[in-house]
Amino acid sequence: MPDQETAKSPESTASATRNAAAENPATPPPVAYPRRRSYNRWIIVAAVAVLLVGGIFLWRYLSGFESTDDAQVDVHLYPVSARISGYVQAVHVEDNEYVQEGATLVEIDPKDYQVAEAKAQANLETAEASARALNIDVPISSVDTNSQLKFTSSDIENAKAAIAASEKQVAAAGARIQEAEAENVKAQDDVQRYHLLLIQDEVPKQTYDHAVAAAQTDTAAVAAAKADEASAEQNVLQARSRLSEAIARDESAQAGPQRVASTRARALSAVADERQKRAELDQAELNLGYTKIFAPVSGEVTKKVVVGLNVDPGEQLLTVVPLDQIWITANFKETQLKDMRPGQKVKITCDSNGRSYQGHVDSISGATGPLFSLLPPENATGNYVKIVQRVPVKIVLEPGENRDHQLRPGMNVEAKVYLR
Repeated sequence: MPDQETAKSPESTASATRNAAAENPATPPPVAYPRRRSYNRWIIVAAVAVLLVGGIFLWRYLSGFESTDDAQVDVHLYPVSARISGYVQAVHVEDNEYVQEGATLVEIDPKDYQVAEAKAQANLETAEASARALNIDVPISSVDTNSQLKFTSSDIENAKAAIAASEKQVAAAGARIQEAEAENVKAQDDVQRYHLLLIQDEVPKQTYDHAVAAAQTDTAAVAAAKADEASAEQNVLQARSRLSEAIARDESAQAGPQRVASTRARALSAVADERQKRAELDQAELNLGYTKIFAPVSGEVTKKVVVGLNVDPGEQLLTVVPLDQIWITANFKETQLKDMRPGQKVKITCDSNGRSYQGHVDSISGATGPLFSLLPPENATGNYVKIVQRVPVKIVLEPGENRDHQLRPGMNVEAKVYLR
């Protein structure tokens, strides 16, 4: 059939040609075209294209992340120390025990601090009573001083008025004495004159007797006037004495504001003493509270103390390792940080269990690791050799990745940061 002959393969055609040549040796064989070479060429081109595309994808994959095996698990350790001195009477945890934040870890014997608290309470009550008494005395002293000042001022004015009145009485008594003495002199002269006239019988006896009586009356009037003068002078002396007393009381009252100020100062001092005693009580209560030591965070307890140890302030009792707060410190070469940014995804593989954990870049250190060493490198000697430095990168785990707490601080891990 023509279609079947046309559909023969090149191998069949070549075989037929060879058979014809063998039957007819004089006839030259037809020329065969190199179709196999064209097929090989296309295969090679396809392979090169596949390799090229695969190389591009491989390059993109390898340049899409940076990894390092110089990485370890880190955490902030919480050393728990005593804030007071005392005898350890109870330890409520064991090594490697997981505790919750706020749990009681250690108890120090509280008896000494209970006594100190009671003493501070008594001292505070005494100081409060003294302060109250002095605060009451201040207004009373102030009122008394003001009253005394008013009274003494009034007494001085009254004493001065009494002196002036008594002096007037003395002056009036002196005038009366002079008048009475003048009357008495006249009366005595009349008696002498009437006596001579009586002897000569020129006046009756009755007139003489009347003159004698008048003289006696005038003499008594002089004596009475002198007595009034003496009484008035006595009144003056008494008024002056009262004035002196009033002045003395006034001077004493003038010192009253100073006494009030002194009382007020004592009251302020008592208030300050009360505050001091209250502060001492607060400190005693704090010290009593410090006898119980609590967990600052949730975590595992290590290196605990034992019962019976006498501790001093600042002495470490145990350490709490917060396993829920771990992070990864990966030391990348400085040449790996070109495209690394905070927030990029990270895959962490732990050497101890082979598990993988998910995280992200939190931050990149502000300096290379050697700069934080005890003896940082110094290249000022001139013998400089360029060494690729490593920069710590902090990697934080995603929430719940270390729920089983298999990642422990200090473990070695491998970190792969995906840059895209």
